[in-house]
Amino acid sequence: MGLLNMFRGRFSISNNAADLLTVERRLKDYANVGRHLLMQRVVIYLLAITLSGVYYDLDIAIFFLILIAMYEAFDTYVFHLIIQRKTWRPRNIWNAVVILHIGTLVSSIIISAFSISIALQQGVNNSHFLPMFMLVSASIFAAMNNHHFLSVLALRLIIYVFSILFIPAYDLWVVQPPLSSELWLNLFTIIFVLGFIMELGRNFLAGYTRTLRAREKLEKEHKITKAALEAKTRFLATVNHELRTPLTSIKGAFDLINAGSLGPVPQKMERLLEIASRNTCRLKELVDDLLFLQASDIGKIKFNFQKLDMHDLVEEAVERFQPHATQMNIALNVQCAADEFWVCADKKRIDQVLMNLLSNAAKFSKPNGTITVALEENADLIRLSVRDDGIGIQDGSEELVFAEFIQLDSRDGREYGGSGLGLSISKKIVEAHQGNIGFNSELGVGTEFFVELERYH
Repeated sequence: MGLLNMFRGRFSISNNAADLLTVERRLKDYANVGRHLLMQRVVIYLLAITLSGVYYDLDIAIFFLILIAMYEAFDTYVFHLIIQRKTWRPRNIWNAVVILHIGTLVSSIIISAFSISIALQQGVNNSHFLPMFMLVSASIFAAMNNHHFLSVLALRLIIYVFSILFIPAYDLWVVQPPLSSELWLNLFTIIFVLGFIMELGRNFLAGYTRTLRAREKLEKEHKITKAALEAKTRFLATVNHELRTPLTSIKGAFDLINAGSLGPVPQKMERLLEIASRNTCRLKELVDDLLFLQASDIGKIKFNFQKLDMHDLVEEAVERFQPHATQMNIALNVQCAADEFWVCADKKRIDQVLMNLLSNAAKFSKPNGTITVALEENADLIRLSVRDDGIGIQDGSEELVFAEFIQLDSRDGREYGGSGLGLSISKKIVEAHQGNIGFNSELGVGTEFFVELERYH
């Protein structure tokens, strides 16, 4: 009753969800291990009972065979119920734990009684190898596989230890030999073995507890990460609804004003309107980049893969980028043979990658610098490269280059603008094409970014 009261006190305060989840996991782990080892136990019991029936009393062997079969059937049924149950309440947990302890008590008594019966049939002038082997094996088996609940393991080991000690103690009580007798040596040896079993049980219990706590910690961190992802998704959905639509209207209004559709623009306003229009475009691009990252994180980016000539794509992109390069006093140099460079890709997305690389190169180039765009074929790969003669990238910055919202020039009042999303988005696009993106750089000399895509045959 004291043991049951202890468990009742333990689980009566387990309304905490984390406690309930921990005990539920222990129950399911215990049941899974028990069901998995069923055939192993059956084979061991059948062999032991067969040997005792052949060499000792057949009727006693059959009697214990029936008892073992009954409790194994009971345990199998209980394990099945535990594994199949989906919803656990404190009362269900209490009932399951009590049943496990009752099953442990009954099975341990049956195995111990069977082993002691064999020892008694052997008589006092015997080494009792078979019953001692059965009890020691059962103890080690329990230490290895019943460590999910300390009380279950303790209950089983207490019964086995009592039985193991009873056999040599009974022989000593009947024979009453001198201390020099081997019967005393048997007792001392058994005590030594029991110490080993106890240490084994402690190690398995400690190891399982550490593993369970580590798993719970990982699941807790997973929940936090999932909540953060959901918050990010809601935020970006708000960005899409509350910012993207108004920005589109504002940009359209500025375009109409700057084009003179509403009449001549006063000269004093031209510069301000130009700055406002340019910043509106930058803000719209940032919103579009954020939405792309959101869709990429949840796997909702759709790609239209088709046969694409990279030569034509490069020419079109460079032509569109030329006005921006001219405005920044940067020359564009295209090194591309008059040949066809076929790949299987999404034209819109690969063009986005190239424009990101061109914008990045222009941003970090020196005044009056040169950006070189090259296309070349290397075995079965098409290699697109964008090289600038700018400030370069410091060694050891490889992981930061493609990180989101990171710029290597991240100090306050940094010289180079941008959100730090272009290269991260480019990497996601290229990887979705099963390609490779990277860079080579020398500080103070320049940087070359390259994209490698499989050639289309």
